[in-house]
Amino acid sequence: MTTGSKPNGDSGRLDDAARAGWLYYVAGNTQDEIARKLGVSRQSAQRLVSLAVSERLIKVRLDHPIARCMELSRALEDRFGLKLCEVVPSDPDAPGLLTGVAIAGAAEMERHLKMKSPVIMAMGTGRALRACVEQLPMMNCPQHRIVSLLGNMMLDGSATPYNVVIRLAERVNAGHYPMPLPVLARDEAELKVLHSQEPVHNTMELCRQADVVFVGVGQVDDHAPLVLDGFITADEIQQLRAAGVVGEITSWSYDAQGEVFEGGVNRRVLSAPLVVDRPTPVIGVACGAAKARSIRAALTGKLINGLITDEATAERILAG
Repeated sequence: MTTGSKPNGDSGRLDDAARAGWLYYVAGNTQDEIARKLGVSRQSAQRLVSLAVSERLIKVRLDHPIARCMELSRALEDRFGLKLCEVVPSDPDAPGLLTGVAIAGAAEMERHLKMKSPVIMAMGTGRALRACVEQLPMMNCPQHRIVSLLGNMMLDGSATPYNVVIRLAERVNAGHYPMPLPVLARDEAELKVLHSQEPVHNTMELCRQADVVFVGVGQVDDHAPLVLDGFITADEIQQLRAAGVVGEITSWSYDAQGEVFEGGVNRRVLSAPLVVDRPTPVIGVACGAAKARSIRAALTGKLINGLITDEATAERILAG
């Protein structure tokens, strides 16, 4: 009997089994921890994990869509007109856990990489995208091109810590085009000089032609990736916040309506321009309470038209 033909009670039990299976196999919880989180006995938790296996809900990644996650996904798609939305379960004790989101992000990347016809895949950077790349299997995709949306160097010439293009290209054997620039120019005059270089122009053109784009979404606060990774100072982040900036994508900062900020550090950003309402998929991969406002703003302004996140973040986005 298929899952769809089971009565509501059985369907709900499969939901519980899928959640228990995710907590056990993806989040790495013990059966005692699963029992506490689901509010059941240890024996019930053990049976739910076993059911997840016997019903083939668990393979390498979760293979049963939990009903609540599906509801959240549909609500986000309807509210923001998304081309794609994937919501994975949350671990109540580890709200910032990236594993489930990374597996879902890797699955979407793999779907594009399996295409026989050539694909240009443009990539942002950050912890979430790096986690996705680490979940990808080794593949042979010489027909595809992987291009970076932003620079891969700090101002001192060292590599940025979470650049993903080279690592992704190594895993899938695809041609790759890192952006031969720092993330930020020192000033507007230097920006014009750097953007005038032919390799940069060629890379920017590939970004414009990209068939699919994957980006992280950063918050703008004292723990912003731009600050933690040393791109801008704490004083500069406070100036952005005072100007109403709530988020950033590939170092471009924007306000609560998803409008790209015209001043501040944006005058020095060397990344490929953000495109509003791009016709091809632009998939944001992000989760966490701190990012909910910045994700919502990016969706509102149509800076992204796809989202991979977890259920706790999805609920916060919809509540705003």
